[in-house]
Amino acid sequence: MKRPKILILNLNPSESLADELRCIIESQFDVEEVKIWQKIDANSASTDRGQKLAQVIPRINPSVIFVVQSADRLKDTRQFFHSLRIEVLKIPLVVVVDEGEPDEMIAWIRQLAADFLTKPLKRIDVLPRVWRLLDQSSEPESHLLAVKKQLGMRELIGESETFRAQIEKIPLVAKCDASILITGDTGTGKELCARAIHYLSPRAGRAFIPVNCGAIPGELVENELFGHAAGAFTSAKTAQHGLIDEANGGTLFLDEVDCLPLMAQVKLLRFLQEKEYRALGATKIAKADLRVIAASSLNCEEAVREGKIRQDLYYRLNVILLTLPALRDRQEDIPLLAHHFLNKYAIEFDKQVTGFSPDAIRKLILYNWPGNVRELEHVIMRALVLSAKPIICGADIAISDSETLPLAESFQEAKNRMVDQFEKTYIKGLLLSNHCNISRSAKAAQKNRRAFWELIRKHDISVQGLKSRAS
Repeated sequence: MKRPKILILNLNPSESLADELRCIIESQFDVEEVKIWQKIDANSASTDRGQKLAQVIPRINPSVIFVVQSADRLKDTRQFFHSLRIEVLKIPLVVVVDEGEPDEMIAWIRQLAADFLTKPLKRIDVLPRVWRLLDQSSEPESHLLAVKKQLGMRELIGESETFRAQIEKIPLVAKCDASILITGDTGTGKELCARAIHYLSPRAGRAFIPVNCGAIPGELVENELFGHAAGAFTSAKTAQHGLIDEANGGTLFLDEVDCLPLMAQVKLLRFLQEKEYRALGATKIAKADLRVIAASSLNCEEAVREGKIRQDLYYRLNVILLTLPALRDRQEDIPLLAHHFLNKYAIEFDKQVTGFSPDAIRKLILYNWPGNVRELEHVIMRALVLSAKPIICGADIAISDSETLPLAESFQEAKNRMVDQFEKTYIKGLLLSNHCNISRSAKAAQKNRRAFWELIRKHDISVQGLKSRAS
């Protein structure tokens, strides 16, 4: 599935601002940049520059346009766009300047712009704005939401009982508006679950705003969440909306919620209870209607006992609990995930790699995966990039040789368990590699078709289920 395309229209001869913006946006979107450094104004619309721009934008067909300009040319640029009167005016515009003059900002917002950004540019400011504009853009909403709903659940890959028991709750909990707490080790897919819940919910047409609470300095958390009024502190020359306002109508995802300072937890609790908050330095109460999904890699009950999470906040967030298992606890899903990442990055990197050798699969399922699914994804990506062969072999899998096996079992018990586990995962991997063709899979395993069928029946593998998952 193609990522949304973003156009950076660079009208500022100083490239640093556009470069900063590009570095932030290209992590999640496809980016194209067009540079026009000659001065433009209302009279430029009929010139070659204006006509060129009128042709280039429909060809690129971006979902959002960022207009990067210097503050002293902002008025002329606004008059230029206003004079174009072409299809570009139906595409959300975000104006980016080194510093903003309030009256000119208001003029842009009234006439053309969907949003405004000034230095310093931060991921936590830029990316949520893009997703909000995509959700509210003039693209056919039903198509956009259908794509998101499909991708949301298809990214949650696994057939193990422990994993499916949690994932199958998602369509049910998505329908209600209760707070959700998702727990699980780092890299287990908590944000993927949160996105799937959002895109299956009645709020799917509005913004999904992810916030990594552990990445925000403690003294800035309240400002980022609730925003501030002009004059709230020395450098607050203009008011700034917080992430709660950005998520209004949609979903706010608080990852690593245990990292929030206790004072911020108090304000968050009040917001969850009353659906209202006060920005820093503001005199008026603001309201917001949104759903909160929180996540933590800690044992939250233990974190409450240790004073890291307020007990009342924990109970407020923990209306519905989803607990994602570690990858080491669902080894049968490793081949499915490995093939998913292989197919994904083979297309992205244009590599003719079609599958894994038996020793590669064995190496993958015997590894402990302390970084869980995220680590597996990076390992497969690295192996694919460096491989010059159509099949990834064990030697291509760059992971530690340490293998974690239960020591409480006898040698024979451990051996039998691992043999069963290997047979099941190996057969699933072969079937996926061969598009569920039994004859080709049996030939690859160097077994006759009947013996291969016996192994499928022994391990209760649903070939039809694999077909539907692979399609």
